Amino acid sequence: MNFEALLFDFDGTLLNTNDLIIETFAHVIDPKFPGRYQREDYLKFIGPTLMESFTEVDAINAESLVAEYRLWNQEHHDELVTEFPHVKEVLVTLREAGVRLAVVSTKRGDTLRKGLDLMGITELFEVIISQDEVTHTKPHPEPVEKAVALLGVEKSKTLMIGDNSHDILGGHNAGVKAAGVAWSYKGIAYLEQFNPDYILHDMTDLYDIVGIKSHA
Repeated sequence: MNFEALLFDFDGTLLNTNDLIIETFAHVIDPKFPGRYQREDYLKFIGPTLMESFTEVDAINAESLVAEYRLWNQEHHDELVTEFPHVKEVLVTLREAGVRLAVVSTKRGDTLRKGLDLMGITELFEVIISQDEVTHTKPHPEPVEKAVALLGVEKSKTLMIGDNSHDILGGHNAGVKAAGVAWSYKGIAYLEQFNPDYILHDMTDLYDIVGIKSHA
């Protein structure tokens, strides 16, 4: 196999949480700062931690805004998320082929596992890294390096996959190759600015990249 371990971002990569994230930011911010942000302006908040995003909005009240965000987000999570094509079937096939799988996300652990459980894929991952397990989040190399260490694999045999600059840069900063996903809300042109080693147009592209056969 070309790669023995795959590290996945979660939001916007494995589960389509884009509408949920944008609607939650709008719910929290729009009443307090009417007219300051348009829907597309919230795209920049996809990737950073909630504290980083809300500090930019209102540094003094960032903590209370994060709490309000999490409450509304949890209440509306299941109704506003959708699944991307072929994600679960590809993950199952990869595991059956002996590929090691991990999630490396900037989400809090409880909300990350809520999404994984909703998809029914939690058990497919040997390692789950949320913001709770690290001091620094992506693009700092720490989360990727921790996942690699826990899996016990070589960096040269590891690929980080995500929908955002933080994922590509986080992978490269840790010394592993990185792939962007074409279904990123920010688009392929945005991802290509950060020089990903691969672009996935469908989850099934991983079969060729890793070097295994699908069940099809």
